Amino acid sequence: MIIADQNATPLDERWTPYRKPQPSECVPELVIASAVPEDERLWVPIEENVWFRPLLLSVSSGYWMSVLKVRRAGVLSRHRHPQPVHGYVIKGSWRYLEHDWVATEGGYVYEAPGETHTLVVDPHVEEMITLFQVNGTMIYVDPDGNVTGFDDVFTRVDKCRSHYAAAGLGAAFVDQFIR
Repeated sequence: MIIADQNATPLDERWTPYRKPQPSECVPELVIASAVPEDERLWVPIEENVWFRPLLLSVSSGYWMSVLKVRRAGVLSRHRHPQPVHGYVIKGSWRYLEHDWVATEGGYVYEAPGETHTLVVDPHVEEMITLFQVNGTMIYVDPDGNVTGFDDVFTRVDKCRSHYAAAGLGAAFVDQFIR
């Protein structure tokens, strides 16, 4: 990438936007000013003291981007991913019972397809906030791998619709995140 210098003139083409139209099939961009909002109504509850904030719900590609917020210690879920997951820890820390590493503030985590793990927030963590990209399905399992439930982009959309309707924002509030 070439960055223009401070002495660039208005005629410098580096400062000229792309002149042609974007493809008509393109979906609109999605820009969210505050990924970690202060308005509690934007956080969709998953269980007591655990919420997610949708950023992108890609029904056309089967993935979702969200921020997970946890305000308690304990086991959140044991689950398997058939597709990769990416995470970036914004605040606090968390770990998996099956591994010896801890995801800490500022850290990035790649979760390989097929892996099953148990997410834990330790007692010393006051609040954990992590950005996740979840591709495909999150399959919830017991310690022996028996399926107990699942989440995918469609169940997440449904949870958002129900929550936003109950929170007074309207069920359609979620539509802005759907692509």
